[in-house]
Amino acid sequence: MTSRSLPVRGEPGLPPWIREKKLRLADLHEMKSRMRRGSLSTVCEEARCPNRTECFERRTATFLIAGDVCTRACGFCHITSGRPAPLDPDEPGRLVKAANEMGIRHIVVTSVDRDDLEDGGSAHWASVVRALKEDDGARTVEALTPDFQGLAAQIDRVSDSGPDVYNHNVETVPRLYDTVRPKSVFRRSLDLLARVKERHPAMTTKSGLMLGLGEEDGEVVDVFRALRAAGVDVVTVGQYLRPSAWNLPVVEYATPERFASLEARGMEMGFTAVFAGPFVRSSYRAEEFLRS
Repeated sequence: MTSRSLPVRGEPGLPPWIREKKLRLADLHEMKSRMRRGSLSTVCEEARCPNRTECFERRTATFLIAGDVCTRACGFCHITSGRPAPLDPDEPGRLVKAANEMGIRHIVVTSVDRDDLEDGGSAHWASVVRALKEDDGARTVEALTPDFQGLAAQIDRVSDSGPDVYNHNVETVPRLYDTVRPKSVFRRSLDLLARVKERHPAMTTKSGLMLGLGEEDGEVVDVFRALRAAGVDVVTVGQYLRPSAWNLPVVEYATPERFASLEARGMEMGFTAVFAGPFVRSSYRAEEFLRS
């Protein structure tokens, strides 16, 4: 089955609070054409984000750098896994041009994992962030990075390049890592976030996770505690929606009441902001936080 309005084999049926977001194709095609002209990719399209039309209409997007093929194969992700192409040294300049043409004031940048590269792609990452900041000092940049295998030099290279927000997702609870993200380590992600905050105390740090993969609320709260201990400022919690029949099935759909309860628990723990809801994604309406 290809329609998200019908259950995928192995999944429960969609509850009434989950619905397909209708696409305004003219706006979607216009934005996609801008990306293609600049030979750019967005994670909005590659990961089939349910908010992509709304964000494109608002002239915002999360840009995917360092190629569109990942060296890892996480069970929840729709991005192609395999051997990536070489990095494009012209990508920073093309991204700056696209941001200017689209009038973007807050830009989110993410990437595939590049475990094939000696530096994990961190030098390329730093070049992109610096290019965006040097082009327009008023523009805010959010870096949503991979874990760089926990290597300090690579993490520091990106955080030192000057993003306004450093975002790295833990994605799920530790018990499910072997199934959901088998090439990642929960503790390694926590250490990355803690290192960024220790090195750059004024930098906003952020992380996110998904519900619907079989986690218990107590486990989610434990993740919140671990993120706070790592100095994380902002956390996002959304519903996992299976992007294709090849990905992990949805175990359950979290109710709006469950999201509201977890959001309240997170705020009680001292996060600056907690965004929780079925369609919340790590970078969804990210610029609103910096304006608040």
